[in-house]
Amino acid sequence: MSGAIVKRTPFFKILIANRGEIALRIMRTARRLGYGVVAVYSDADRDALHVREADQAVRIGEALPAQSYLKIDAIIAAAKASGASAVHPGYGFLAENEGFAQACRDAGLVFIGPSPEAILAMGNKAGAKDIMQKAGVPCVPGYQGADQGDAGMLAAAKSIGFPVMIKAVAGGGGRGMRLVTDAAAFPDALRSARSEAQGAFGDPTVILERAIVDPRHIEIQVFGDRHGNAIHLGERDCSVQRRHQKLIEEAPSPAVTPELRARMGAVAVQAVKAIGYEGAGTLEFLLDRAGNFYFMEMNTRLQVEHPVTEAITGLDLVELQLRVARGEPLGVAQEDIAFSGHAIEVRLCSEDAGHDFMPQSGTMARWQMPAGIRVEHALKSGSEIPPFYDSMIAKVISHGATRDEARGKLICALEQVTAFGVTTNQGFLIDCLRHPVFARGEATTAFIGDNREALLAPRADRSSDLALAALLLYVTNPHAPPWQRGRSLSATFPLGLRIDLGRGVRQIEIVRERDGSYLVTCNGDRFSFAIDELSHDTIRLHHDGLMEQATFMRDGDRLFVLHRGVTLSARDLTLAPPESASAAGGDGKVRAAMNGRVVAVLVKAGDKVAAGQPVMTLEAMKMEHVHTAGVAGTVSSIDVAEGEQVTTGKIVVEIEAAA
Repeated sequence: MSGAIVKRTPFFKILIANRGEIALRIMRTARRLGYGVVAVYSDADRDALHVREADQAVRIGEALPAQSYLKIDAIIAAAKASGASAVHPGYGFLAENEGFAQACRDAGLVFIGPSPEAILAMGNKAGAKDIMQKAGVPCVPGYQGADQGDAGMLAAAKSIGFPVMIKAVAGGGGRGMRLVTDAAAFPDALRSARSEAQGAFGDPTVILERAIVDPRHIEIQVFGDRHGNAIHLGERDCSVQRRHQKLIEEAPSPAVTPELRARMGAVAVQAVKAIGYEGAGTLEFLLDRAGNFYFMEMNTRLQVEHPVTEAITGLDLVELQLRVARGEPLGVAQEDIAFSGHAIEVRLCSEDAGHDFMPQSGTMARWQMPAGIRVEHALKSGSEIPPFYDSMIAKVISHGATRDEARGKLICALEQVTAFGVTTNQGFLIDCLRHPVFARGEATTAFIGDNREALLAPRADRSSDLALAALLLYVTNPHAPPWQRGRSLSATFPLGLRIDLGRGVRQIEIVRERDGSYLVTCNGDRFSFAIDELSHDTIRLHHDGLMEQATFMRDGDRLFVLHRGVTLSARDLTLAPPESASAAGGDGKVRAAMNGRVVAVLVKAGDKVAAGQPVMTLEAMKMEHVHTAGVAGTVSSIDVAEGEQVTTGKIVVEIEAAA
């Protein structure tokens, strides 16, 4: 394009068509460069931090994404009403929707991203694979035809050979993706993938790919501008995943040599130049053990994990996006890109790893992030985490001279995260980072599946944790004798407590001895604690010859405590009536496991069902979760309808147990 006149498109106020941490991340760079910022929000996000931090904010609809963050006309109207002349889509929602990019263009708004034509060409997985195959880039064998009928898709899957991967053509983040191991499971998996894709991206179209066993997930960050320049910023290794969603990302990859990086980077740059791509993009590849790589898809947007690339290159990727969108050249050539050290990012999610990563919503009663490390989030103490959006609530990013240094810094930071009120995957992430396979840099996409038992195993000091929680419940009880430093006039009689730590009720016995210490008996083990200091949220104590400190919060009969990097939630059930085991479905009642929306009722009244048979599918935080019958019998009642929003514990299906 040398000699060509390139039109500049200045803008001064940016509407961010997204929510949460990415909205705040974009605001930070935009404000540094002198731009005004406008937020949009749904009814569920009225009091969200990204709304409060913006110069202006516009309501765009109700809580569900389809009624708000996926409403193109509402977002365009919000930009017009606020006087914004540019729109940044962030990631997720409409970020890879060519119709949205076109609507911005038609409305005279600058879309901070690639052109509608580029999104259509590369954002659609089927179209991108076709382009890559014609360019001679190795691709995963699969099917991306127009016939989306059930019979045609099943025939294509059999032709490819099982196992196969069903993947939504639009969007990303693991939504609309299912691994299918045999033909019998294919129809249900296809329906579920389509439903999830429709809800997340507004498009139920899917493709099929042969499943490559235990690969690395490697992606190349690229940038292009309208002056014909294109560069790559190296790779990120995103192999540690659950439900095909990334949990840990790092740069550079422990598996990529300089020679392989150069080859993959050259392929990526060639691809974006071929379509005149502008802005940020990522080409995703599967890397097998022999060093062969296969193109999967291109994400035509900024990635969640972009901070690790920023850490090792020193570049601000949002700034580059804004520069390209204004019509300016990138201002950096390939030979200018230098990599420094190693960076690792983890995604802190509101989910219960011990219960199949079940998403969690509710009030985050106390929220405090570690100092001295990069954290991207949009929460504060008292923030509501709604059930309608992604479960990721923060990203914690470390950078070190070496991989081991970055890993160590990240573990230390995660141990200091205070997240009380909603269960997170904090402890699980720490265990992943500490695991020998990850420490050696050998993790593939099978890492969590292969090591699930070890990663989810109870800590060796589980009884000690329980004893500490019981002690805190006792000494912070407003009706208990006040704690005082030093000796006691007399020892107390043993006091029995019933404590629930989320994995069953335990009987605890506590005695205060004459020297002022406390003797706690739990699971047949005895622990002695000597309290040195006790404030409203911190305890310092001696235990097993060690002085330790723990942070806690008391909320009625519930206690939250952060101890050795693990957050515990305990309830004092001493005075509560015994609870039945009905929540497991043993009474024939199937209860919603989380707040969410009913997307499929799989049985009807009068149906015979077996124990473990799927009866209802609930969508929460953009993922589908199948609920099953707890007993064999006959369905006596369906208590919800498709599309209904339900709360945790609501009875959805009732089953009369077989005699």
